[in-house]
Amino acid sequence: MKNKSGIFYAKILLFGEYSILCDSMGLTIPYTHFRGELSFIKEDKYTDYDFAVSSNRLLKEYAIYIRGLKDSGELLCNFDIDAFERDIHQSLYFESTIPQGYGVGSSGALVAALYERYVPNHKSGDRKMSKEEVTKLKEVFSQLESYFHGTSSGMDPLNCYIKHPLLIHNKKDVCMVGIPRNKHDKKGAIFLINTGSPGKTGPLVNIFLDKCKIDDFMTRVREEMIPLNDACIKSLIKGETKRFFETLKDLSKFLYDHLDPMIPETFKKIWRYGLESQSYYLKLCGSGGGGFLLGFTEDFEKAKDELKKLDVDIIPVYKNLQDAE
Repeated sequence: MKNKSGIFYAKILLFGEYSILCDSMGLTIPYTHFRGELSFIKEDKYTDYDFAVSSNRLLKEYAIYIRGLKDSGELLCNFDIDAFERDIHQSLYFESTIPQGYGVGSSGALVAALYERYVPNHKSGDRKMSKEEVTKLKEVFSQLESYFHGTSSGMDPLNCYIKHPLLIHNKKDVCMVGIPRNKHDKKGAIFLINTGSPGKTGPLVNIFLDKCKIDDFMTRVREEMIPLNDACIKSLIKGETKRFFETLKDLSKFLYDHLDPMIPETFKKIWRYGLESQSYYLKLCGSGGGGFLLGFTEDFEKAKDELKKLDVDIIPVYKNLQDAE
């Protein structure tokens, strides 16, 4: 994917939601359907004025966070806070189509944009970056994004910045990776379901972390959730379609059984129907609680038809390559 300076896309964490907090593997991809860029309200642009004013207000609050880190000597990058504050005073805002609270990286794209503009001699986000450079950048982004969620792995802004699929082996080992769609069934696809309301990341992450303090739940995470999550990633990358969907079904059921608070009540029936019919399997997209749900199917047209009967429209994210005729 060719990088476009100043424009940052949404991201989708295909695998690793919550389990990545316990050092599982993760797989994240850029999603170009949504995007954002820094802009100024006074520029000759047609935009939602109230949204722009609200965004500018958020940046003012964020600047206080960055200023505090810089003054205390804790900031991990050479962020030009003075230039940032001047631009905020000149009505800087983040023009974005990325929905907030939907698990597709709205804050990640913002952080990536701010890093590019306000960190002098910043690392160029391209495929030539070494594994060590990627890991260091992830640490910087983790700190910069923590303001929005209380804690952050740094993966969302990293993916938004590099604009290429990323494979997380663990907290210290991240690399770029390809997903071989031509090895999978040509009818297959990844899709999104819009639940119609945003979710709140912070409270849901706290629920998960509190549950992890219970020995029985933590044992299930280590012995069931993480192995299933990691196996899904490995089989997807290797192009092992049959094994992938077998494992995915088990992971979807685990999430349904054990992360109940993260699944919107009105979509539990739809989630369960996928498990029973085996036409599609659903996962959380980000922290859940609302926003988007993430779906996988071996037969996109069949899944689309069945979900339409349930009054659910789906948004395709990633379709396998069709045979050239």
